[in-house]
Amino acid sequence: MISFLLSPLGRVLGALAVAASLMGLSWLHGYQRGAASERQAILTRSVEVLRERSRVDEQARNMDSAQLCRALGGKWVQDDNDCQ
Repeated sequence: MISFLLSPLGRVLGALAVAASLMGLSWLHGYQRGAASERQAILTRSVEVLRERSRVDEQARNMDSAQLCRALGGKWVQDDNDCQ
């Protein structure tokens, strides 16, 4: 076994194995960094959406029925207290 590793063919195959291992580790490291970056982007977008929704909810909560009707594109009929 030792004589094979010390032979020219053994050295070439050993170098190829080391190179393949380094390339595999490099790919794995890049893949993990990309996945972490994508998770961070999704989390950031989720927080932005939640903040926007909270803002819209607060605005809707502060409206009376007539304002809410008009904001949704309806027409408030004062006599009937109804939105059309």
